Amino acid sequence: MKKKKSGFFRRLVITLAVFAVLFAGVYMLVNKVSSASGNAETELVRDAVRSAVLTCYAVEGAYPTNIDYLKEYYGLAYNEDAYLVIYDAFASNIMPSIRVIELGGDGT
Repeated sequence: MKKKKSGFFRRLVITLAVFAVLFAGVYMLVNKVSSASGNAETELVRDAVRSAVLTCYAVEGAYPTNIDYLKEYYGLAYNEDAYLVIYDAFASNIMPSIRVIELGGDGT
């Protein structure tokens, strides 16, 4: 009788270990996909700002002095609660520095 009991427990432990490994693998995969998605969205915001900047330069012959100008006259829109756009314009004839930072869930 002892052999049947120990065999049952051994199979139970092996089964639980396999499920734990599978669960950990799925968890890591979901985190990796979420991270990749967040990076892609950040790049989309950066590309939208850059496109608006280049359009402004093509139309007006000068780079805009601030991001609000792009929002008002060139229809730039992005989720300001989720992304911080750092726009540093040095001169009207030099491409401004554009950085996009994804904010945390609490708005920081």
